[in-house]
Amino acid sequence: MADSETSVPPSAGENRAPARTRFLRRRRGPEEPVELLEPVDASLPRGVRLAGAWSWRLLVIGAAIAVLIFLIVQLRLIVIPVLIAVLLAALLVPFRDLLHRHGWPRWLAIVTALVALIVVVGGLLYLAIWQVSRQSGELQTQSVAAYDQFRSWLTTGPLGLTESQINGAFQSLWTSIQEDGQVFISGALSLGSTLGHVAAGALLTLFSVLFILIDGKSIWGWIVRIFPRNARAAVDGAGRAGWVTLRNFVKVQVLVASIDALGIGLGAFFLGLPLVLPIAVLVFLGSFIPIVGAVVTGALAVFIALVFKGWVFALIMLGVVLLVQQLEGHVLQPLIMGTAVKVHPLAVVLAVAGGSLLAGIPGALFAVPFVAVLNVMVHYISSGAWRSRQESAFSMPQGAIWETVPRAVRRPRV
Repeated sequence: MADSETSVPPSAGENRAPARTRFLRRRRGPEEPVELLEPVDASLPRGVRLAGAWSWRLLVIGAAIAVLIFLIVQLRLIVIPVLIAVLLAALLVPFRDLLHRHGWPRWLAIVTALVALIVVVGGLLYLAIWQVSRQSGELQTQSVAAYDQFRSWLTTGPLGLTESQINGAFQSLWTSIQEDGQVFISGALSLGSTLGHVAAGALLTLFSVLFILIDGKSIWGWIVRIFPRNARAAVDGAGRAGWVTLRNFVKVQVLVASIDALGIGLGAFFLGLPLVLPIAVLVFLGSFIPIVGAVVTGALAVFIALVFKGWVFALIMLGVVLLVQQLEGHVLQPLIMGTAVKVHPLAVVLAVAGGSLLAGIPGALFAVPFVAVLNVMVHYISSGAWRSRQESAFSMPQGAIWETVPRAVRRPRV
């Protein structure tokens, strides 16, 4: 045909060019010259071709990550307890191994580690609730006194409000509360549902911790065997390196949180503030969320000092909180946490900010360990240390609980 395109046949002694860079010719007529055409890919600059190739691949990867995040958000009532269980197991596994090395039976070491966790967490919560209930009368009296001082400041302070204006503002607030009572009723129902979710999540966390302590190696072996055979060595080595980093992070974070709680709690005690134990417990729990948790719990301690002791004690409490935070930020975090997880402080700040924007408090809690573990895993895979590992390391133990398909029994030949 006149407009057909064919490849130029190579002459004798010439090498055939690659298909994508081969020139084409178009026959316009029996006496017209042959026009050589260049393929579209070959006419584009190399940078454009690389950008295009990377673009669609990054779009596919981003879509897969988006689907994964969507599934995690939809299953958050299951994912969050399991992630908390992984953090707790990273703290309890060394304790279980220590007891087992000292001659304890494995089952007794597991039970002891789990009971110790329940006793410590339950004891801290009980002490905090007990002190709040014991000082409830003082809290009520002091709250009324603080309210009267606040009203007096509104009238005699720089605002110069009158009693009628103050009463009118409070009456409008009460009217709005009565008109929007349905919102508070639905909020109470939502709170009841949330308490049910918290109880279910606590039970799921305990069961997950128990089974990780019992059969964590078999569970990890089952996860590794999901991947293709050629990728199992890299996945297993990266996972083990990430597990070591996670264990270091949890141990160091418990140490840092204990120092924060002890410092701020002692400051509140020497200043004569009430609710010393609840303040210390909240500081300890809040310190597991880097930067944000310490700021919020420290502000709560300053607020209690302001309400119960006045602005002078509030300033002193603020100085104590700032001193403890400076000690953590300039001594504990660089020397202890930086050595354990090897994450730059800027990465910590960005990870906490991004995690809080995506998932609120759980996102801020898991942001730093996630970044630390991901950093170690990527570094391990890129180093190529996994190439020398043997596939035999991933064989499932006989009778593992995660072996869903029974092994075929070989019958003896007759």
